[in-house]
Amino acid sequence: MSPEAIRAIEQDCARLVARYANLNDAARWTEVADLYAEDGRMCRPTAPDDWIVGRPAILAAFLARPARTTRHVCSNIVIDVIDADHAIGESAMLLFTADGPPKVGSFHDRFVRTDAGWRFAERRGTLTF
Repeated sequence: MSPEAIRAIEQDCARLVARYANLNDAARWTEVADLYAEDGRMCRPTAPDDWIVGRPAILAAFLARPARTTRHVCSNIVIDVIDADHAIGESAMLLFTADGPPKVGSFHDRFVRTDAGWRFAERRGTLTF
């Protein structure tokens, strides 16, 4: 792959990370779920070993959560391209909520290129403190 192609994949995947945070904070759950591949899976940072599998289950999990005001700040985003259709990434996350202290953690992601563009194949959150 050319350096330009690698940079384009890195940018597309980093944009997916930022878009996820923004849509999550806006409680736009259908759009959040659509960032996953059909068979994608996720673990929330508060439950890093409890997989939620498939776009419909991911949407249901978001719809079931109580309403809250949040702001996710993601940084230190590093994307490693595996091939033209797969990449992995890690990012730091700082979560502010209206009703508690900030949480600091990370996301470890696997990305896959689909007909609709890059999507999360897997998103695993963990908390540091």
